[in-house]
Amino acid sequence: MVTYLYLGWRITSTIDLAVWWVAVPLILAEVHNGIGLVLYTLSLWDIDAGPRFRPVDKAPGRVAVLIPTYQEPEEVLLPSIAAALAIEIPHETWVLDDGNRPEIRELAEELGANYLAREQNTDAKAGNLNHAIRQVPADFYAFFDADHVAQPDFLRHTLGYFEDDRVAIVQTPQDFYNLESFEHEGVTQDDRRPYNEESIFYRVIAPGKNFWDAAFWCGTGAVLRATALREAGLVATDSVTEDIQTAMRMNRLGWTTVYHNEVLARGLAPSDATSYILQRRRWAIGAMQVLRQERPLTAPGMTLGQRMAFATTLLGWFDSWRTLAFIVLPVAVVFTGASPIDAPGWLYGPAFATTFIMQFIALRMLARGFYPPVASLLFEMLRLPAVLPATLVLLTGERARFIATPKGASEKRDRTPVPVLHQVLLASCVVALAWFPASLLDLTPTAYHQLPSAVGSVAFLVLNFTLLTMAVRRIRDPRFAANRRASVRFEVRLFGSFNGLRCEIEDLSATGAQALLVDGRADEVPDRAELELVLPDGAVARMRCEVRRRLERPDGLEVGLEFEEGQRDGAALIALSLLHPHDTPDELGVAFPTAA
Repeated sequence: MVTYLYLGWRITSTIDLAVWWVAVPLILAEVHNGIGLVLYTLSLWDIDAGPRFRPVDKAPGRVAVLIPTYQEPEEVLLPSIAAALAIEIPHETWVLDDGNRPEIRELAEELGANYLAREQNTDAKAGNLNHAIRQVPADFYAFFDADHVAQPDFLRHTLGYFEDDRVAIVQTPQDFYNLESFEHEGVTQDDRRPYNEESIFYRVIAPGKNFWDAAFWCGTGAVLRATALREAGLVATDSVTEDIQTAMRMNRLGWTTVYHNEVLARGLAPSDATSYILQRRRWAIGAMQVLRQERPLTAPGMTLGQRMAFATTLLGWFDSWRTLAFIVLPVAVVFTGASPIDAPGWLYGPAFATTFIMQFIALRMLARGFYPPVASLLFEMLRLPAVLPATLVLLTGERARFIATPKGASEKRDRTPVPVLHQVLLASCVVALAWFPASLLDLTPTAYHQLPSAVGSVAFLVLNFTLLTMAVRRIRDPRFAANRRASVRFEVRLFGSFNGLRCEIEDLSATGAQALLVDGRADEVPDRAELELVLPDGAVARMRCEVRRRLERPDGLEVGLEFEEGQRDGAALIALSLLHPHDTPDELGVAFPTAA
């Protein structure tokens, strides 16, 4: 209510059309923000709606778990395949390899999964899935991206919803185990796990869509009914976001969807700025393609609530244009002296401050603790170069090529170059901040006839400069350079022996370890030997290792170990022990993920 009283006053009493080129864009940005707040409120008002959860011990039909892959390396795929095979309730696990790689066939078969490839990669991931659906008979298909590790109870906690014959999709949240990825920052409301940019969507916005029967497939961590898939014409191939498009088509046919708000699988978030921007650009382009093709606001077959829910998600990508306006307009005001608000400062200041504070409080309450303001604004800045050009696809109808987000190790450790847009915006803010005091000293041709408006613009300039500087520093941060590590390393405190010497494992992954030999000396450690370690779940793994590093420490000898190739069973055992929840005996220690 406060927002709309403020906007009504702004529209009727404060717009100076003599400087329409700053006044009109500003009020449009504020109106857009107000509409977004209403949609946000409606979407998040009830995040506990939907059918009640009931675990099951038996599948209502034949289940196939599908893992599509194209170029993901073995170290990324191995944990995902092993975890899929370990899912409780009988099912088949299929690796769908569009790379047609003999080593991936060997990996799948050695671990116990089925392997399927095709001769041509038509329609990218969607085509790969459709090929498998035609080849693999099942009543339900569970989908996992190549880097997503399912929990053992995934099917037990999702299949129960299909007792309702109308349910076509059950989607679970996407979550990530590489907690030092590019999109992790700060901490969540429980002060334990780092805040992830996607958590506001997957833990709050997506659950809220149950109220409108508008939950949708998010690509991974979902189960779909085969009958509904076939009735919808299989997985949509007309956009690069085939998941939401397929869900919309199912809704039009009368099928219902469910969002199960429990993390039952974790994957790899983009580890560097290049991967992050590439992924966000693909998502934004896909949203524009779906808007053009499916017309959620006008096409027949959906309820009003479904239209609103889908429109909120798809149109949300245009928020980046509002962000751009709030960066550019203060620069324009400082350079020209034009005031976009025709109202005295003593009146406008309190009105704006009151509205801003009320909006902030509302957002914080609706987000249920998943909206740290600084981190949220930072990622708004980071998304700009990806989203702004992508939204133009709504006008051009471009049919973009599906490009998967890179996963796994990189040959180089290069930092990501700063996008040109960020460079231009940051430079504009710097020049404008210098221009303002120079103008006050009559060193420029600019005169400020309404000084409060100019001062307010400078305040926004300082905020924008700070956020843009943070964005550039994050992009160039050595932590987010291209990843050369083969797999995610976990900080652990485990015990075992290396070459017969007692050791403590301090760092562990599916491809290597860092061990501290308490009683060892460098000359006693061979270049190759066997590591025997007791894992957090009590299992014992034995891995042949190559010593990559020796470092004398006061408390012993630190050795960096790389596991030799061909030990897939042992690597799978380690991966499952690290990535599946377990009750850890005190004498074994606890594993914590440290880096991607």
